[in-house]
Amino acid sequence: MKHEILELQFNDLTARSSRLVKSGLLPAAKRNPVLAAAVVFSLLSTIYWMLIASDRYVSQADVIVQRTELTGGNPTDLAGLLTGVSSVNRADQLILREYLRSMDMVKKLDVQLNLRGHYTSWGIDPISRLGSDPTLEELHRYYLTRTSIEFDDYSGVLVIKAEGFDPATAQEIARTLVREGERFMNEMAHSLARDQVTFLEGQVTQLSRRAMQARRAVINYQNKHGLVSPEVAAETISGIVAQLEAQRTELETQLSSRQSYLVPDHPSIVETQQQIDAVNRQIEQEMAKLTSPAGGKLNTQLEEFQRLEMEAVFAQELYKTALIALEKGRVEGTRAIKKMSIVQNPNLPEYAEKPARLYNSILYIIIALIIAGIIHLLMAIVRDHRD
Repeated sequence: MKHEILELQFNDLTARSSRLVKSGLLPAAKRNPVLAAAVVFSLLSTIYWMLIASDRYVSQADVIVQRTELTGGNPTDLAGLLTGVSSVNRADQLILREYLRSMDMVKKLDVQLNLRGHYTSWGIDPISRLGSDPTLEELHRYYLTRTSIEFDDYSGVLVIKAEGFDPATAQEIARTLVREGERFMNEMAHSLARDQVTFLEGQVTQLSRRAMQARRAVINYQNKHGLVSPEVAAETISGIVAQLEAQRTELETQLSSRQSYLVPDHPSIVETQQQIDAVNRQIEQEMAKLTSPAGGKLNTQLEEFQRLEMEAVFAQELYKTALIALEKGRVEGTRAIKKMSIVQNPNLPEYAEKPARLYNSILYIIIALIIAGIIHLLMAIVRDHRD
C-alpha cells in the first residue's frame, strides 16, 4: 500500500515537472545549463529523501564495563571495598568498542540474525540497500555505517546505537551487541586467568620439588654428621666450656688461698694444681670441637647447616606463596571478573528516527546551489579572460 501511494505521488510530481518544462523552464535551462542541472539535482534529491528513502529505526543501549575483583578497585573507596566492584575502566570500554565494531562481530550477527539478508532486502530503497550477494568486507563496511558505538568520556558510558529497517531488527541487533560484548569481555578475562592458573600450577610443581630437595638436603646433612642441630650442639659445648671455666676459676682461688699458708710441694697444692691442669685440658678439648684452623669442626658444620636450613625455609615460603596465588587465580578464573552494567536496555523504536528527510532535502539543495554558483563563477572568470 505504501509503495502504491509513493508511486502515485511520484507520477504526480513527474506530471507537474513536465508541465513546468513545457511552460518555460526548458528555454531557461538552455540559457543556463548549470543552474538547470542544480535544479534537477535538487528536485531529484528532494523526491528521494521525501518519498523514496526507506525508514531506519534506531535502538540504543548504554552500558558500563566494571571489574568485580577487589584488587582492581581503589582501597580508599568504601563502596569498592564492600562490593568488590571497581570503578569504570576506560581501557575495557575502548576494547569492547573495538570488538563490537570488528568483523568477528559482523560474522556473529550474520549467523544469529541473518544480517546480510536484512540489509539486502528488496523492501529497502536501492540507494540505502546493500548490494546483492555482498562479500564479508562489504557487509562489514555497510554495518559500520548502520551502527554507532561511542565512548562518552564525561559519563564513562559506552553508547551503542543500532539501525534497522524495522523496529524489531534494530532492537535485536542492539541486544546481541550487548550480550556478545559481555561474553567477550568475560571470556577474555577468563582466558587470561586460565593462562595464569596454568603458569602457577607449573610454578607450584617446580617450587614443591625444590622445597622437598632443600628439606632432604638438611636431613641428609644431619644423618651424615650425626647431629640433629649443630647449633644446639654448639650451644651445649659452649655451656660445658662455661662450666669448666667457672670450675677452673674456683680451683685457682683455692690454689691461691692454700699457697698463702702451705709449702709449694704440699699435697693439697699439688692436687689442686693437677685439677686445674685437667680442667684446662678439658676446656682445650671442648674448644677444639668448636673451632679448628683446618676446618671440618662444629663452627663450619654450623655455618653449612644454617645455609641449608635457610635455603629450605626460603623454598618453603616460596611454595606457600605460589599455593596462595594459585588458589586465588582459580577463584578469579571461575567467576565473572568483568561485569557489564546496563544503564539503558536496548529499546524498541516507535518511530523512524532516520533519515532526517526535511534536513537532508534542504542540505542537498544548498549543496547543489553552492556548487552551481561556484561553477557559474568559474565560467564567468574564464569568459572575462577570453574577452
